Amino acid sequence: MKNFAPFLACKLTVSISRSITPPIVLLFDFHLPAEFPTRLESCCTPSRRISHQTYAKRRTKVKKERERGSEAGAAASGGSTTTAQPWPALKKRSAILSRNELRELDLFTVPNFLSVKECETFVQNALALVFQHQGSRGPAYGEAYRDNGRVSVQSPALADRLWEAGLNSVFSDIDVRGRRAVGLNPNIRFYRYTVGQHFGQHIDESVELGGNLATEYTLLIYLSGGEESIVKGKASREVLVGGETVFYNRRRVVAEVPPVAGMALFHIHGQHCMLHEARVVAKGVKYVLRSDVIFS
Repeated sequence: MKNFAPFLACKLTVSISRSITPPIVLLFDFHLPAEFPTRLESCCTPSRRISHQTYAKRRTKVKKERERGSEAGAAASGGSTTTAQPWPALKKRSAILSRNELRELDLFTVPNFLSVKECETFVQNALALVFQHQGSRGPAYGEAYRDNGRVSVQSPALADRLWEAGLNSVFSDIDVRGRRAVGLNPNIRFYRYTVGQHFGQHIDESVELGGNLATEYTLLIYLSGGEESIVKGKASREVLVGGETVFYNRRRVVAEVPPVAGMALFHIHGQHCMLHEARVVAKGVKYVLRSDVIFS
């Protein structure tokens, strides 16, 4: 689907209910290394495990696999940029990050993961890379409606920096089919939604990366919203209105998550991914950092 460069789009129509008109259409947005195949990952609901294995050795092994996949993916994606941006230092969080479970471990948020200043820096760096418009023709043409700006970078260093800043501790007691979280997808994406833009109902696909690596969770870090919003890379008192991330289960709303700068949101994806959407922005600009949690 050339109209969706620079990301690879996979289109799949799924009949949720014969009573829904028009049928809900799902659009998957994911990064695919060139040499790795994809398939629907049969995910299961993650479970808590109090005792967990040390994954230091595993991290060393999978880092090489991930970096190799990152280099191949950059060439395949076309719109991705390998760059050495002056990303925030992101020192390890001194305070223990809290996990606010909205639907047990299928969906939860981590408040105050980034500071407003760090959000400003991320937005400035993303603006310097230039956002490209991502759109679709909508459900009438078998596509989930999408209207937003997007830019992506291939950065294993930034992925590690975000993970080691404290996200690793958030996943210390979570496993999926006996697999442990080992880091973030180095394909870092930034989304921008201006007034009137939104992303219709869709699900996120799980991707196998080879070397026993596969993504199991979507990560969204809101870079604007709350009392202070970010406009053109600087803190502003312009309030962000709208842009909530809404999750559904059998057409019923499970959760409505308003954007708050610095808050991280995680939800399981793949076969058990909940239908979700990014609602229309009514005022201000919504910025989001997107990645995926890799398990091994």
